[in-house]
Amino acid sequence: MSLATLEEWAAENFRTPPSTNTLRKWAREGSIQPAPVKHGRSYYVEIDARYHEPPKPQPIPRGSSLLNRIEAARNVSKAA
Repeated sequence: MSLATLEEWAAENFRTPPSTNTLRKWAREGSIQPAPVKHGRSYYVEIDARYHEPPKPQPIPRGSSLLNRIEAARNVSKAA
């Protein structure tokens, strides 16, 4: 298992590597698999890791208020 910094990994996997802030965001959100490991201030990732597109958020139905959405979310969690 060989580890590299996010910047080294991005340079090998992208023609135009994303910014350091974007790479750190991907690491925090779990968009890089297998997940990077954080040591101090730096993230280290396996050389063969891949970026996975996050799922798109579901659209909010028209006419629904914030209170209705909160109530619906509470009812879903109680049913589970």
